[in-house]
Amino acid sequence: MSKIKFEQEGIVFDIQRFSVHDGPGIRTIVFLKGCPLSCRWCSNPESQQIQPQLMFEPKRCVQCHKCIAVCPAQALSFSHPYFVDRSKCISCGACAEVCLPDALVMKGETMTVWQVMQELQKDATTYRRSGGGITLSGGEPLLQSDFARELLKACHNQGWNTAMETTGFASKEVIQEVMPHVDFAMADLKAIDPQIHKNWTGVDNRQILENLLRISQLASKTVVRIPVITGINDDEFAMRGVAEFASLMGIDTIHLLPYHSYGENKYGLLGRTYPMGKTPSPAPELVESLKQVIEAHHFKCVIGG
Repeated sequence: MSKIKFEQEGIVFDIQRFSVHDGPGIRTIVFLKGCPLSCRWCSNPESQQIQPQLMFEPKRCVQCHKCIAVCPAQALSFSHPYFVDRSKCISCGACAEVCLPDALVMKGETMTVWQVMQELQKDATTYRRSGGGITLSGGEPLLQSDFARELLKACHNQGWNTAMETTGFASKEVIQEVMPHVDFAMADLKAIDPQIHKNWTGVDNRQILENLLRISQLASKTVVRIPVITGINDDEFAMRGVAEFASLMGIDTIHLLPYHSYGENKYGLLGRTYPMGKTPSPAPELVESLKQVIEAHHFKCVIGG
């Protein structure tokens, strides 16, 4: 293994401990900022922009006006419908520093590999006992490829299992540099039809499909994860297409992740309107029927991941 660059910096927006749904065993998830896709159903909208962002929770605000007094851009006002005028906000974080009730918080912190490792070390015993480890998520971890690579190398140096949730949207070179350090890859596959994919995620999927084939060869194990979205890919034809492509990857497991609107409130905290409106979650019996389509192609299919 090449020398680990512990000084490599990345932008992290959350570290979630004791997860049991994002790889084997008990895991810590490191969420990285930035994503080249803009999926309308994204439940982590604070992950899409790579720069740190300000979030405002009005229910926590006690209207002390301290934040307004320190804002150098005069971007805060109770007359504004979202309190924060995003056209003026420079994301300096001065308001969040003086907000004692945490109504204003900055999402996104520059951290070195060394700093993240200090956090991960707190659960090292849990990883070993459960067969768990760390999972990189986001956003799209491959967007911060240098940081992801060095962090994964550092984790392997400790003997920890590594996992990554990825859309696969990156250059061929990035895939080849990062994925050999991933033990368990969770590849998001939204749709096979390139136009449907572009309409709902903002990008064409041809590069993604090519990279998913590479990922399945480079990572120790790969599963495909399909977000099942009402009216977009929740039919037998769409599932057959996914299953046929997954057959080319040489994998044995597919996860179906039924759409939910749990992240809707975050859009308001960012001064945005939720893109999916009142889209319902797919009915359980429909998801079960899609599971049967996947299983008919000789895959193990798990609902919920």
